Amino acid sequence: MDWSKTKTIFIVVFAILNLFLYSLYVSQYKEAQKMQVFGEMSINESLKMDNIKVEELPDYPKELSYVSADTASFSKSALASFKGQKFSIPNGSVLYATMEKPFNIKNSKGDYQFQKLLDEYIPFGEEYHLWQVVEENQFAIFFQEVDEYPIFFNNNGMLIVFWDEKGNIQKYEQQRLTDFEHFNKKKDILSPEDVINILYSRDYLPKDSTVTNMSLGYSSLITLTKTQVFAPTWRLRVELKDGGYEEHFVNAIEGKIVDFQTEEREQGDS
Repeated sequence: MDWSKTKTIFIVVFAILNLFLYSLYVSQYKEAQKMQVFGEMSINESLKMDNIKVEELPDYPKELSYVSADTASFSKSALASFKGQKFSIPNGSVLYATMEKPFNIKNSKGDYQFQKLLDEYIPFGEEYHLWQVVEENQFAIFFQEVDEYPIFFNNNGMLIVFWDEKGNIQKYEQQRLTDFEHFNKKKDILSPEDVINILYSRDYLPKDSTVTNMSLGYSSLITLTKTQVFAPTWRLRVELKDGGYEEHFVNAIEGKIVDFQTEEREQGDS
């Protein structure tokens, strides 16, 4: 056995192995550096990389409290002053109204006159705010407000108005919350930047989209037999690349994403 030749082979092999390990170390170090730089990138830089735009962010209160409320019942005495309508209250808490006196949802200029409807025809109409008009199906959805903030998608605080092909109001269905109480201690509210970061990190904001609007409201946190507890909630409207829109809701205190469709399914299963 030629020991000197064997020794030379071992030296060459170890040299190659050391070179390979060193190159592997350098590669992993550079990758780690990239990950560190990416992790330290600001949310604005990350959004820019994915061409996600954010329009002007809103002013917002630094603190808000949780709110509780009870389901309200409609009494005949409270409805007595509203003429030209027939009312039905089968279980006390859901009001069904049919219009006998014509009221056109649009004025002579073709503009919706929802405010006049709320002021003159809807019991406690000042408590409701327009959320959505579904023109193709001829109805509009209104959410009840607390402290001028809408209560998102809560059946117990919702008004739905229907009209015919001529624009005359046919009927409406109404539910209402009452006895609102604020929890004593206010909580810090997540900033709009924090909420955008939450949605982005969880892949709710697709590339080439634009956050066009952000606003605060409330969403259901706890539902008991009659009493409900509501949490401050951010609502974001996002315009997609194809021109469509998405709505996202985030608990403004805990940072949890609120899925109203899931809540409706759970309530339907219970």
